[in-house]
Amino acid sequence: MPRTDALLDDPALAAARATLGRTRVKQTVNEVQGRIRKGELNPDDALAATLAALPTSSTSMRRVINATGTILHTNLGRAALSDAAIDALAIAAGATDVELDLETNTRGRRGRGALDALAAAVPAAEDVHLVNNGAAALFLTAAALANGREILVSRGELVEIGDGFRIPDLLESSGTRLREVGTTNRTTTRDYADAIGPDTTFILKIHPSNFTVTGFTSSVPISELAALGPPVVADIGSGLLTPEPLLPDEPDATTALNDGASLVTASGDKLLGGPQCGLLLGDREIVQKLRRFPIARALRVDKLTLAALEATLRGPTTPTSKALHADPATLKERAQDLCARLKESGIAADVVESASVVGGGGAPSVTLPGWAIALPEDLATALRTGQPPVVGRTEKGRLLLDLRCVNPDDDTQLFDAVLHATG
Repeated sequence: MPRTDALLDDPALAAARATLGRTRVKQTVNEVQGRIRKGELNPDDALAATLAALPTSSTSMRRVINATGTILHTNLGRAALSDAAIDALAIAAGATDVELDLETNTRGRRGRGALDALAAAVPAAEDVHLVNNGAAALFLTAAALANGREILVSRGELVEIGDGFRIPDLLESSGTRLREVGTTNRTTTRDYADAIGPDTTFILKIHPSNFTVTGFTSSVPISELAALGPPVVADIGSGLLTPEPLLPDEPDATTALNDGASLVTASGDKLLGGPQCGLLLGDREIVQKLRRFPIARALRVDKLTLAALEATLRGPTTPTSKALHADPATLKERAQDLCARLKESGIAADVVESASVVGGGGAPSVTLPGWAIALPEDLATALRTGQPPVVGRTEKGRLLLDLRCVNPDDDTQLFDAVLHATG
């Protein structure tokens, strides 16, 4: 039996000790020794087995090639960060001037770079603030503005936002009371007007971003709600800061504020293409009240989020935007090239039309035309558990690898992954 210390201190494991830490490497050595005791492994193969069993990273999370055709796939972490945002994370990982004014050597405004970038991106907002996710933005708003009092909201907008979490439960947990108006399919201006009373703090307009209701329906635009008197808070969800022509029914912060909303809440890791965070934009007096409310400290974003968000706002086009605006002709050309190489390797593959979606609770009625590689369905597991993992979608008995969200630089890796999965 190879000695633990002899294996652990072998020069071949030096890089692993530096990357993973001595404790993690020792754990793997012990696991290999256990296999030797059971007779599963020859003692002479202990070092090779240890090297093979070691993870490539200290984190259990693995980089995944998203070939699902869903741009903002919640299970895959929603928005992929830009290279600029990734570089910003590395800068912020160590000591940084997140709350220090280097010129005066005094305490500085936390996250001033990210906040200034957000304010510059939405000039219609008098002030802006950040919290750790979209739900937190809405919770803080309710707690700070309506604790013990009423919020008016349409019944048709009391949505479930995923994983069983529901907007009514979230709001009521802040200590507010909800007063529902209208019906599931129809709410009118009169419904809101009749419900306004001395305990009304604001009118909440929620964009039902993960479903659509069609047929005999009506809802009230922000411009009409703003004329009723109480402030209007618009929860737009997906994080668009300005109108997106490809998604005409998706609300954006600038339009909502120009239409009369006093406050807009949204998520940063959806169509904005940034890290997970909650955006609050609007009236200066309201935003300052939210910023100073005690619970805001518990919802504060960390320096990594601030750095990534600023880089997202100031930097180049995000992967989310690139995927949304991907040219179908280019996608087809890439698919044809990959398919030809796969066929040359003896793999059954076809190029097929594919309908991609935004995902992440955004634009549920919109499909984006594109192209995919169709493979036998039974390759799904092998690809998903390979290195790197490739996640596609199964449709009509086939596995589709939709290229909309696949970085062109990853096409060779995708080809190699399919080759390995069929080997």
